[in-house]
Amino acid sequence: MTGAKHQLLDELIASGIERREARWIIEEFALDDSPASIDNARRAGERRAQGEPLQYVLGHWPFRDLDLDVDPRALIPRPETEELVGLALEQLAFRASSAPLMLDLGCGTGAIGLSLLFELRERGLPATLVCVDASSDALDLARANARKHELTAVSFVQSNWFDDLDATFRGAFDLIAANPPYVSEAEMATLDPVLGYEPRIALVARDAVGVGGYADIEHIIRVAPSWLAPSGVLVLEHGEHQRDAVKATCEEAGFSTLNLFDDVSGRPRMLVARR
Repeated sequence: MTGAKHQLLDELIASGIERREARWIIEEFALDDSPASIDNARRAGERRAQGEPLQYVLGHWPFRDLDLDVDPRALIPRPETEELVGLALEQLAFRASSAPLMLDLGCGTGAIGLSLLFELRERGLPATLVCVDASSDALDLARANARKHELTAVSFVQSNWFDDLDATFRGAFDLIAANPPYVSEAEMATLDPVLGYEPRIALVARDAVGVGGYADIEHIIRVAPSWLAPSGVLVLEHGEHQRDAVKATCEEAGFSTLNLFDDVSGRPRMLVARR
């Protein structure tokens, strides 16, 4: 690292940025020692020092095997969601279909669905993906990520969950994957203010059946069976206080089998329900 960059590193650290993050910012924005390049990195550092998430400052972030463009149009993909993709891949391995049809419901950046499509392509499986989101801005971001990784077997639908999906997809999906909003209004008020940079619609859900932040999850579980193929699978992320509720709702929705999983931190986090 040159003298100008060393000086900038010290400046960023003094502003409260962790050394590791300061280095990443310099590597991303200070492409050379020119004043313009150093100023770009300094402005990025100011954004981070003011509390903006590092992922949005950098504009991209790794997720499993993909480098995803990320910005405030969509939720920042989390490590727990990487675990969800792993569960989905395990479930697809049990499916008889050699060309699975998949639905990424509430796709945001496209992290879940595009990772599945990419990793299946690497294994030689010609899967097809439908990405759904209520936000046209989020869909634009997911499209950009698909182009970035040359993933073409994907279509994008603006829809509030299943509402505007083409009826020909009923009973057709081998896999439905979703990381819906599951934070209650009351819980949101207690969480890190940095979450305020992310789209609230992707985080906060209404309460339902006496459970905080459960409305979207309940809706997805109840409606998903009519969109799944025989023996199709729903893989869904949920809040750590919602396990009993998702178990009851899956039973009421008529899923034949249900498996519940903790995340790497040991918190109740994911379900796999088979039609």
